[in-house]
Amino acid sequence: MKAVLLAGGLGTRMREETEFRPKPMVEIGGMPVLWHIMKSLSRSGITEFVVLTGYKGEQISEFFASLPYRIRHSTFDFSDSQPSRVRLEDDSCNWRVDLVRTGNETPTGGRLLEAKEVIGDKPFLCTYGDGLANVDISQLVSGHMEGNHLATMTVVQPINRFGVVDISSDNAVLSFREKPKMTDWINMGYFIFDPEVFDYLDPNQMLEEQALVRLAKESQLRAHKHFGFWEPMDTYREFKHLNALWEQGQAPWKNWS
Repeated sequence: MKAVLLAGGLGTRMREETEFRPKPMVEIGGMPVLWHIMKSLSRSGITEFVVLTGYKGEQISEFFASLPYRIRHSTFDFSDSQPSRVRLEDDSCNWRVDLVRTGNETPTGGRLLEAKEVIGDKPFLCTYGDGLANVDISQLVSGHMEGNHLATMTVVQPINRFGVVDISSDNAVLSFREKPKMTDWINMGYFIFDPEVFDYLDPNQMLEEQALVRLAKESQLRAHKHFGFWEPMDTYREFKHLNALWEQGQAPWKNWS
């Protein structure tokens, strides 16, 4: 199964970093968040990726061109007059990555349509290039295959960014709840789409505002509930938080050694 990564947005809520690079190229522990997503997916057996680029997409192309030199470990034996280089391969070297330029302002529905031929005619995973999670991919895929829907969307109950105040009917403050988990479910990406989904896409519309709404109305959209870790990197605060988790060795999305 191929994984399609939406990596073309402007990242306007994170200008501290995205003024100079696309958001999927913002680094966690010295490697782009996009690489972290792909690394995690590859441990679930996905090694074919289609990356849909837009804003500053040339930096994504440059990263993949230089990737073999960034992640391969080398040792040198100086016992001979000519040093011999021993290369230890990382599993990233076995990836196939197709980069599709989809324009700076193209909505997500249009980006997917731009890559239709590259994606092919089989079910595929699709997710955002800036959100980290420890989704059980095998469970997600099997649930989709067992159902009778064209699309599956992973949903999560996120932690509220703010503390909550409970108030009585006469406005007395009863209690405080520090950043409780929301009771509502939200779209976190990690979709599985059948190829028929392309018939629902409009090149000038957002996937989320048009195609998913129509799929839901036609009972073709299934929810996969995720109860584990999920964190989008939408703000500089989240960037700092994700890097702190990595530096402390507590990154829940890291399923590789």
